[in-house]
Amino acid sequence: MPTDTPLVETHIDVVSPRAAVSWGAIFAGAAIAVASSIVLTLAGAGLGYTLSYSGVPTRSFLSGFSPTVGAGAMVVQVLSGALGGYVAGRLRTIWHGVHEDEAHFRDMAHGLTAWAVATVVMVLLGASVLGPYADALAASASSPPAPPTPEEARRAADIAAQAALFLAVGMLLSAFVAAVAGRIGGHRNEDMHLASRRG
Repeated sequence: MPTDTPLVETHIDVVSPRAAVSWGAIFAGAAIAVASSIVLTLAGAGLGYTLSYSGVPTRSFLSGFSPTVGAGAMVVQVLSGALGGYVAGRLRTIWHGVHEDEAHFRDMAHGLTAWAVATVVMVLLGASVLGPYADALAASASSPPAPPTPEEARRAADIAAQAALFLAVGMLLSAFVAAVAGRIGGHRNEDMHLASRRG
């Protein structure tokens, strides 16, 4: 037997899920990191330091390498990684209903991924464009080198090892700083979003 019970319509707000990765923010952070690395390297060269682009060292870079140059390259890597990571975290989309720990991880992953993209771009740039160009200039400006003595060969191997160590430590530091900066930028992004909703 039919009843006259009225039907009650319920309305449920469904928030469309957002992707966990904001590739636009990551690529923007990577572009900032690459550009700031180039600018800082040129500024260091203007101050008299012979700094090479991070990536694959050329023979001309190894011949002029010193601990001061290595420290300067590390500073360039860390500062550019911090800028890129912060931008990647600040520009990412707002994730609704995400636990704070998950947002913390995602922001750090954004900063780290922006650093990784920038590092790959710098390595490709140095290997394909800047490295051969610098070596070609060095070869054309000097006469063919004489075969190295055993002492010179040992010194060249030591310099190459020192350069690799400085670059590796700089890359690890800049990766860590980029991840932390990504979280700082993401946290600031969340604060600004909440402030705009309250206002």
